[in-house]
Amino acid sequence: MPSFNRVGAARLSLWLPLIAYMAAIFYVSGLQIAPLPEEVSDKTGHLVAYGGLGVLSLRAVAGGLPTRVTWRVVLLALAIAGGYGIFDEVHQMFVPGRSADIADWFADMTGVVIGIGACWLWGIIAFRSDGRRRV
Repeated sequence: MPSFNRVGAARLSLWLPLIAYMAAIFYVSGLQIAPLPEEVSDKTGHLVAYGGLGVLSLRAVAGGLPTRVTWRVVLLALAIAGGYGIFDEVHQMFVPGRSADIADWFADMTGVVIGIGACWLWGIIAFRSDGRRRV
């Protein structure tokens, strides 16, 4: 049986935060009332939460941050976070007092794009054109 090595630990350290974050979103989505301050709208809550999901999705797929972000990594991170957003909206259909809303999913995706865009910009800033890390 193969032993758990550094590579396995590194991969786990990239994917576990994403899974834990998804579990936290699932938990909050299962509550009848989202625990948001009164001055924070539902859409803003979705945008912020899924901005974090976008960052964690890209981090897991890319193998860490900062990194040069490729289209393949962006599309896979978008698929993971966007697919989870759809799953989350379907989940809310079964929670008393909650409902599925396409506008919520659009807010989710806006947050995902902002999070991924921030990682992309960080990658540009962190690396020189010769590929050396600047941070």
